[in-house]
Amino acid sequence: MTAGNKSDKVNMKTLARELNLSTATISKALRDSYDISPETKQRVMEAARRLNYVPNAYASSLRKQSSNTIAIIIPEIADSFFSQAINGIESVIAPKKYHALIYLTHDSYEREASMLDDLASGRVDGLIMSVASNTQDTSHIKTLQETGIPIVFFDRVCEDLTADKIVTDDFNSAYTAATHLLQAGCKNISLVTISGYPSILSAREQGYRKALADNGITSEDAGIVTCTNKYTNENVGIIKEHLRAMKPDGIIATVEHLATSTYLACDELKLQIPHDVKVVCFTNQITAAILNPPLTTILQPAYNMGKQAAEILFGRLSGRLVEAEQELVMPSQLVARASTAS
Repeated sequence: MTAGNKSDKVNMKTLARELNLSTATISKALRDSYDISPETKQRVMEAARRLNYVPNAYASSLRKQSSNTIAIIIPEIADSFFSQAINGIESVIAPKKYHALIYLTHDSYEREASMLDDLASGRVDGLIMSVASNTQDTSHIKTLQETGIPIVFFDRVCEDLTADKIVTDDFNSAYTAATHLLQAGCKNISLVTISGYPSILSAREQGYRKALADNGITSEDAGIVTCTNKYTNENVGIIKEHLRAMKPDGIIATVEHLATSTYLACDELKLQIPHDVKVVCFTNQITAAILNPPLTTILQPAYNMGKQAAEILFGRLSGRLVEAEQELVMPSQLVARASTAS
């Protein structure tokens, strides 16, 4: 890298590569931390000057080691679950006079990695996040952890990372949903889902398969419909094709936007819910009760998950919470409505 080349983005990761040091060491050296030797601090400062490293606008608050700001990174805001979780987070941070920066990845790993790279320079004191569905490489998250910024995951978590995590009992929830459909008389149940890494998707698939197996039904891969993770008409077409080919009498939708796609697909095929096909969805949308027919849902404790995530984060920031990272599992609730009526 040539000093003065403004087209190159010089950040703490750049300095770390240049000096063969960790980003945590670079961060501490730039903050004049007592546990970094004077020699290392000098090397870091000289490299920063040579490469034209410019701290972000929050540098003054970094010297005080507090920005009174936390980041919230989520896949989308249209999903009712995430908007309710943000309300729960806000209920904790507002009384503490903290601010929240909300980042939307739009379920993109690339956007997520770019956001965490930006945060690594000390823009915030802590992070609460739910990962994008296509996040498999977690090196960008590990890099941020190395700077000492505490991270709390909620809902979509990374199993290979050591961090505080707030999740729901997705396996049991899917098991409950499938069992509910079986008890309503369904014999051929399909799972409508999206592709992706997050553990919640595999847990829901496993719960669905286990419920069928426990009732003497062999689950076929053909019964699993994989849609896109976007709100598009393409999903309606995918579900219509599946309905024509497999003729399921029950559907479990694993994410909120697939409920709308399922209803539209059934409507276009003139299939009546629940007479021809019964539907249950993982969703917190408040309009579920006024759909035609009202939708049976797996209701996640979104508000309380957000609140708990914020309380754990502030426990880490204050030093009150010093024990090992924890994973809290919060139960969801089946709310039966007309879409699964017998």
